[in-house]
Amino acid sequence: MKNNKTYTKITTHSLQEMKRDGQKIAMLTAYDYSFAKLLDKANIDILLVGDSASNVMGGHETTLPITLDEMIYHAKSVIKGVNRSLVVVDLPFGSYQGNSKKALDSSIRIMKESGAHSVKLEGGSEVVDSIKRIIDSGVPVMGHLGLTPQSIYKFGTYSVRAKETKEIEKIKKDAVELEKAGCFAIVLEKIPATLAKEITKLVKIPIIGIGAGSDVDGQVLVMHDMLGLNTDFNPRFLRRYSDLAAIVNEAVTKYISDVKTKTFPNKSEEYN
Repeated sequence: MKNNKTYTKITTHSLQEMKRDGQKIAMLTAYDYSFAKLLDKANIDILLVGDSASNVMGGHETTLPITLDEMIYHAKSVIKGVNRSLVVVDLPFGSYQGNSKKALDSSIRIMKESGAHSVKLEGGSEVVDSIKRIIDSGVPVMGHLGLTPQSIYKFGTYSVRAKETKEIEKIKKDAVELEKAGCFAIVLEKIPATLAKEITKLVKIPIIGIGAGSDVDGQVLVMHDMLGLNTDFNPRFLRRYSDLAAIVNEAVTKYISDVKTKTFPNKSEEYN
């Protein structure tokens, strides 16, 4: 098994190879040029322009308020900072549900106006017609099963999904349907690790987990969460790799102090 292949450019084909070769896939969210450039330079495989921008960038309680225009703006900013990563853009709530023509139009707008590489949408059998129509137009699609935040008012909670037999069987069936429809990968969010492992073996396309255990093909986290910029969100699956909130606070506090005490700017920072 060759699992150390390096890629100068990540494509949907690269991801298929990575699953086949047992090479894990690393995915993070990004919403702007500056962070996208940093993450891409660090060799992240996939950048997701997530509708989580509604929360971490817009300050909304849910992902529902963000618009298609706003998603395109964030995607356009991210794509300018990327050389290697595959950029996936969430179709926001209201831009695809219940209408495959609308789903296609939204996807085409994202691809044409932002330059992104693919789209992602939530749901299983209920969105298969839309997925097929989007893929038939030449736009790659990533699926999303398990906890689907756009359906928060339907679920009524952000708790772990698929604990009951009926939902377990539906998620497995949906994963197979999404693969048959042509999805190049699927995100599984907040489901039991044993179920995620089973689905990963069940399908040939990459499975990316968030709160789905370690036996999937890759992992995704929200950048603001894993970098410690967002300190209010503390689910079990989150590992913080930095404490940027504290670092930013320390830097800004020092800046304020230097301005107030007239030690910034000093003579070497002035123009003659």
